[in-house]
Amino acid sequence: MAHITSLGAGIYTYLDIFSGTIPVDTDLATEYVALFATANVADIDRIPSIREFPSVGTPANIVNVPVFGQATSSQVQGQADAPSLEITVNYVPEDMQVIDALKGTVVAFRVLMSPVTLSLADSLAATIATENTEFYFQGKVEAILVNPQLTDATTATITLSAQTDFIGPATVAAA
Repeated sequence: MAHITSLGAGIYTYLDIFSGTIPVDTDLATEYVALFATANVADIDRIPSIREFPSVGTPANIVNVPVFGQATSSQVQGQADAPSLEITVNYVPEDMQVIDALKGTVVAFRVLMSPVTLSLADSLAATIATENTEFYFQGKVEAILVNPQLTDATTATITLSAQTDFIGPATVAAA
């Protein structure tokens, strides 16, 4: 199918983690799609109960450069820093055990946006039967901070670091 095409189409957004062996030269969207589509189900986990997602992608890094004789400085693009991503989830200790065990390990992440709910099994198929948009990157789970709440559900902030460039947007096309 095509990429998502309406404003509310990302209402079902998932963060999947591939913790199996990642081939060294995995750097194209098609390679990440194949990695998730052909993966052993035991190597894939989905971060549960996500409340808030960060922005996904490589941020711009604009540098101000003073120019002698001009009233304003010029702006040039510098090398962007890899962002750290913070995801807020409803905290259920039992649900977080698998994610906690992955701390410090390089894994492949997939951010999957869909206009309909998708089970993990449905989203691992070589062809997803609905429009979707996906971003991929390799990174690490760096920390899980629990935020006790007195008036709301207890949450946790999961901090991820990006170890590679972001790949995407990509989509899985219907055959």
